[in-house]
Amino acid sequence: MTPDLTIGVVGPHDLVERVMLMGHAAAPLPCRLVAAAYRDEQEAPDKVTRLGAGVDACLFASPVPYDLARRSGALTMPATYVQLGGAALIAALGRAVMDERIDPRRVSVDVLSRADVEEAYADLGLAADGVHSRDEPGATGTIAAYHERLVRQGVTTGALTCLPAVADRLQAAEVPVVRVRPTSAAVRTALHTAALLGAHHRLEESQLTVVLVEVPTLREPVRRAAPRHWRDELRLSLHRLLVQEANRINATVTAIDDHSYMVTATRGSVATATEGFRVLPFAARVRDELGLAVEVGVGMGRTTHDAEAHARAALARTQTGKQAQGFAVDREGRALVPAPRTPPQGGSAKPKGVEVLARLAAKLENGDTVVDAEGAGKMLGVTSRTARRLLRTLVDEGLAWPLPPNRTPQPGRPRQLYRLIVEKLGSR
Repeated sequence: MTPDLTIGVVGPHDLVERVMLMGHAAAPLPCRLVAAAYRDEQEAPDKVTRLGAGVDACLFASPVPYDLARRSGALTMPATYVQLGGAALIAALGRAVMDERIDPRRVSVDVLSRADVEEAYADLGLAADGVHSRDEPGATGTIAAYHERLVRQGVTTGALTCLPAVADRLQAAEVPVVRVRPTSAAVRTALHTAALLGAHHRLEESQLTVVLVEVPTLREPVRRAAPRHWRDELRLSLHRLLVQEANRINATVTAIDDHSYMVTATRGSVATATEGFRVLPFAARVRDELGLAVEVGVGMGRTTHDAEAHARAALARTQTGKQAQGFAVDREGRALVPAPRTPPQGGSAKPKGVEVLARLAAKLENGDTVVDAEGAGKMLGVTSRTARRLLRTLVDEGLAWPLPPNRTPQPGRPRQLYRLIVEKLGSR
């Protein structure tokens, strides 16, 4: 049986309590409701953050907390909000009529759009010429001051507000106010929409995803400077590393050939591992531990065949490197996030790989072409950290070969050796 959906209900205490009392029976699918009540709309982003990744969708009390959460970046899951126009506004106007201080034809309204206001008045056969509306977002004090100023100036006779905190301030200032409350039908409709959004999101997250990883260095022909047993050891080290990374996201790894691997996972797990498809999966650890650059393509699809085809299309884009292109392709064949082939580097421009190789070759002794970061740093007159970065640049450009880490019984980080391919200097 499919696990129940989880819907976070974000809003003022009275609305959250109302939704919780209605229960999951109002939703079209089995769901669990989690309360996230606030005193002021400005707390909405924090409430969403506290709900965490265990929520499939969020239901907000109005467009205001929804917009606050979205603009803050806290909203990472599907969300909707309760509509306060139409029947909710008409019901508020009905309550305003019973307040002898308020003339419904001369009021101010917040949150709702001018179109919503005019539509409700037209349904009642009333003119909206004397109605002032403000749908711009703002702090509670700013919106309350807007209503109060109009009343004090005699422009309006009262306020219709969608925000509980604004209503409290106006009541304290003895300004006639009626709160626009959502109807039960509007709450049920919003809950229905939230459940459908959550179900769709869960299906998207479980969508089959294939990650293709290719190693340009292993793709090159075997050279005398790179004996085959070193390639085999490097290949085993890479496979072991990919298996470890795949286990973390509940994925599987399959070796396709001598230089490429296929990782099968779900969209949700890959999205988590790539910060929402913003960074290449596995690339950072492969570079740090093995000194290798990898080419990666991510593809999604309804079948394994489709996902692999899209992954190959994404891989081809990253291999061309002609422009910033996405390394991930959705099941419709569209790039998800444009990304450069390699991450941007800060600081000053790095020397060209050929120049670095030539400087190192000039200082090599006894024909020994194997160096480490410390030795290369002394030859180049730079720190070991800078030398390590330059050696990785040589690997990226096919000018050096990373040897398997030198496993010694001594504590600390294994010594990484590189074999310089000095033969390439004569071909350039």
